[in-house]
Amino acid sequence: MNPQPKPSNAFIAASWVALLAGIAAFIVGLWNAQMALNEKGYYFTVLMYGLFAAISLQKSVRDRLEGTPVTAIYYGLSWFSTVLCLLLLVVGLWHATLTLSEKGFYAMSFLLSLFAAIAVQKNTRDSQQAGTAQ
Repeated sequence: MNPQPKPSNAFIAASWVALLAGIAAFIVGLWNAQMALNEKGYYFTVLMYGLFAAISLQKSVRDRLEGTPVTAIYYGLSWFSTVLCLLLLVVGLWHATLTLSEKGFYAMSFLLSLFAAIAVQKNTRDSQQAGTAQ
């Protein structure tokens, strides 16, 4: 197996900035939102669940590509969890009494967070593999 080169410091930094910006924007939006505390808790939980699900999916997909055994049930649950958290966000926003711009804000900061979490996890794994390959 050919080791992956270590990601550039610029890409690592950009990934972390995107992750922190996405999470911070989502949480600040919730903090300032005029909604009940249980609604805020729902959206926060969906964000945290989504971050975990996206990282878990990326890891299981990559493990399979590299020949590391991943059980079918874990692989399936990773996909299911990722799709489910996206669906939960869509349903929550669809029924929320928010303006369209607020709904778009939450959707975009959520997607940015998920994408950046995957990038950070990939960078971490690539950096570790590049460090052990030398």
